[in-house]
Amino acid sequence: MKRTLIKGATVLTMTDETPFTGDLLLDGEHIAAIRPNIDADADEVIWAEGMIAMPGLINAHQHTPMSLLRGFSDDLKLMDWLDRKMLPAEARMTPEDIYWGAKLSMAEMIRSGTTAFADMYIHMNEVASAVEETGMRASLTRGLVFVAEDGGRRMKEAVELIDRWNGKADGRITTMLGPHSPYTCQPGPFREVIELALQRDIPIHTHLAETKEEVVRIREKYGQTPTEYLYHLGLFEQTHALLAHSVHLNRRDIRLLQGMRGGVSHNPVSNLKLGCGIAPVPDLIDQGITVGLGTDGAGSATTVDMFATIRAATWLQKLDYGDPTRLPAWQALRMATLESARLLKLDAETGTLEAGKKADLILIDIRKPHLQPVHTIQSLLAYGADGSDVDTTIVNGRILMRGRQLLTINEEELYRQVSRRAKRITDGL
Repeated sequence: MKRTLIKGATVLTMTDETPFTGDLLLDGEHIAAIRPNIDADADEVIWAEGMIAMPGLINAHQHTPMSLLRGFSDDLKLMDWLDRKMLPAEARMTPEDIYWGAKLSMAEMIRSGTTAFADMYIHMNEVASAVEETGMRASLTRGLVFVAEDGGRRMKEAVELIDRWNGKADGRITTMLGPHSPYTCQPGPFREVIELALQRDIPIHTHLAETKEEVVRIREKYGQTPTEYLYHLGLFEQTHALLAHSVHLNRRDIRLLQGMRGGVSHNPVSNLKLGCGIAPVPDLIDQGITVGLGTDGAGSATTVDMFATIRAATWLQKLDYGDPTRLPAWQALRMATLESARLLKLDAETGTLEAGKKADLILIDIRKPHLQPVHTIQSLLAYGADGSDVDTTIVNGRILMRGRQLLTINEEELYRQVSRRAKRITDGL
């Protein structure tokens, strides 16, 4: 096993708020030690003076192949965006398109310090192949929309994804079941998914209350809020559930989520750009509900840089409450690391820098005008850093980027492929 020694970094473990100058010893895929000084033999030494070492960021909600649709359908209302642009374009996507679109998102995530992500889409075998090749960590979900003519095909593909990929790629790939949302999944099929999740001990990843239109639609059809709909189906009783968005929740909805396994992925950039609203993040946290951070797909959010998401999350709550103490820097960084890890059921492996955990970490170069002088590391990262400040990205002890150079992705070939494919997919739409 390869041993890598990182020397002289400013270490922010995310287990507490106090950074220190120290070393990290990586032994194979694990962190072997973190101390002020480590004198040990290593196959590679990384000198990290002037850099912050912290856990890799974890994107709790993504649609990676939608990078092919970045900038294609901006400034539209969500349903127009979906019906007029997204769905017709997605209908043209081949499995090979899915592979290259997913790889483009992964390149952007590695470059901006994301080491793990939760994904929901179609043709997920191709996404899994891209994860395996790029070296990232991911929780993958085949999105499930139940329609009469489907004949069970989507559910079959979801089960096949679990059987084929759960625990694969040196353990970097895990899986979930993905009923898309309350408005696309009727009670009967949704209950079947919950039962299967319990049988397989597999989490569920779904969208919840992203728009006001969704709330109206579910109220008209079932006489409930979307959250009440999922509650009465039994989703929160025993299942670990990752709820994306959760923007339009009332106080009763939030009470229904108390004590749930899993929690909410807050996706502020996508919600802002689509005009969906502001999720009640402080209220959720106050009730003990885990809240992590995600970008959503680049088709809506444009960027999948988690540092942009961190900034948007904290600034949005400060503005909404008129209170600059809301969602402070440390809490926003925790949401992007440990809390997101909890949503993916990966907190025993990653989300903090601790001996024995997986070696998923990033080095951020702060020797730049916009990151000097250094007073408070957490504030510098939450309010000043960009993904382009990440120098090195490591997952499972493997260096995926060093000195801003991707080591597992051929960027020239990637850009050739996505340019050609994106043009074909969107032409005439």
